[in-house]
Amino acid sequence: MSKDVKTENYSKHFSEQSFWSKLKNFGKKAGVSVVYVALLLFYTLQKPTTPVWAKTVIIGALGYFILPVDLIPDLLPGGYADDMSGLFGALVTVAMFIDDEVKAKAKYRIRIWFGDNAVSETNTVDDTLNKKVNKDDAENIGN
Repeated sequence: MSKDVKTENYSKHFSEQSFWSKLKNFGKKAGVSVVYVALLLFYTLQKPTTPVWAKTVIIGALGYFILPVDLIPDLLPGGYADDMSGLFGALVTVAMFIDDEVKAKAKYRIRIWFGDNAVSETNTVDDTLNKKVNKDDAENIGN
């Protein structure tokens, strides 16, 4: 099955209502990193400057996250590993569209849901994003 078919299949599960419902019901169990990545993607999706191809990638990843039945059931220990893998893959793919405003909105939600101390758990994701964007910038300079 091609990546496009998978994205199309999962995208039908995405809606803003189902996204917020999933985070409300399972956010604490999923953990700060999974929720932060999902929020980064969601807020990047909302930006009018994000191109259609990137929005398609995001909707597919968020659709998989929302999907009630997935590869590793969310209720099992480690059940969010497949969700994080899909979300993180999308995050790296669209990293160049994630700006400080998107990060600030996502961190604001993290503070509300998990407390001020939880924001430090977002640093690993931010470090990975910064490395990806810096690497892409360096490659573009050489072209």
